[in-house]
Amino acid sequence: MLNETENMRLTRVGPGTPMGDLLRRYWHPVAAVSDLANAWTKRVRLLGEDLVLFKDRQGRYGLVDEYCPHRSASLAYGIPTKEGIRCPYHGWHFDRSGRCLEQPNELQSARAGRGETQLEPFRTTAYPLQELGGMFFAYLGPAPAPLLPRFDAFVVENGIRMIGRATVPCNWLQIMENSADPVHTEWLHGHMQEFVEGNEEAKYSITKQHVRIAFDEFEFGLIKRRLLYGQTEDCDDWQVGHPIVFPTILAVGNGDSSTWQMYAFQIRVPMDDTHTMHIWYTTYVPPPSTPVRPELYANVSVYDVPFKNDRGEYLLDLIDAQDILAWVTQGEIADRTKEKLVQTDMGVVRFRRMLQRELKKVERGEDPLGTVRDPARNVIINLPIEKDKAHFMDGFASLVARTQARYSPIKEELLKIFAETGKPKAGSRVLERA
Repeated sequence: MLNETENMRLTRVGPGTPMGDLLRRYWHPVAAVSDLANAWTKRVRLLGEDLVLFKDRQGRYGLVDEYCPHRSASLAYGIPTKEGIRCPYHGWHFDRSGRCLEQPNELQSARAGRGETQLEPFRTTAYPLQELGGMFFAYLGPAPAPLLPRFDAFVVENGIRMIGRATVPCNWLQIMENSADPVHTEWLHGHMQEFVEGNEEAKYSITKQHVRIAFDEFEFGLIKRRLLYGQTEDCDDWQVGHPIVFPTILAVGNGDSSTWQMYAFQIRVPMDDTHTMHIWYTTYVPPPSTPVRPELYANVSVYDVPFKNDRGEYLLDLIDAQDILAWVTQGEIADRTKEKLVQTDMGVVRFRRMLQRELKKVERGEDPLGTVRDPARNVIINLPIEKDKAHFMDGFASLVARTQARYSPIKEELLKIFAETGKPKAGSRVLERA
């Protein structure tokens, strides 16, 4: 249990807050590259700041404060130029670094001889931006910026990539704490799923009881391990597990790696104190001999993930909506002064302690956990992850039907490709369990 001051310290993400300062030491995805394929600008809300992602007339991208420093008109309606973007209100001109290039309606006599130095006070806020894996990543922290980590899902070759996303109306921390809570899966995604389907005799693999759970820190965060009823200790779920990549990513393994490989990231982007952009980033790598349309490799599919129906009710047959239900019903910001933690909450406690430790490091001027500054380390960062995850042994079709992947525009093609290769293995829907 946390007191009110501790809860505020770990949840508030705006400029000048302790957690905001920590989170600004990391790169965060802000949009899909395809979002600007047919648009010049896109609004972005990140860490309590309103920003605008834009494309100039040379096809270069920038990220600046949404509001013009002149009289606060929105640059979301700005006019793109060869050098940057102009405010639609009075034409003030800014480049991708935020430098003010021109104030066109200033009197000729007033601007005669005015150079870069004179325009410097009118600079607007701008942040570094990079592309990786079909997404734009932004860095809002102090210079020098660390390297954008090239995690395996973003850069592995011959991958079919797709991005699902949803805006979740709650604080980022209760979402991340869910990732440090292994046992919720057998209830929220298992027993409740069976109840919703009205067939509690048909047991999904995710319903298997947890016998042991454990957590180990590694260079980029926290490894979560579980041993389920009927498993032996040499299984991947216990020996390898999967990582919580500090501070905002969960990486999950796949059901069978004998031919296909799946990389599944859940990325929690703190928009502000009470809203989180949730991104499901999935990369499938089929066997080299698998016939795949070249466009599936070249293009990243992007789609929105609904978690409620037209009546405003949670989609209880969707694993991801089940999670969102649990996150949002805790309140916009969970009141941790009222909780009663038990032994199986050890991962939640461990993650909070890591946050508190890393906050202190940043306050001392040190780099926090997982900072990458060595280019040789950043060619590709392969994360430790289970290859034969018991929860995914019900077959690929079942996995797609019960998760956000069912909304992917390439779902049918993926199902066809998986069916033709016969992988990953179907597994058994009915499993012995306690």
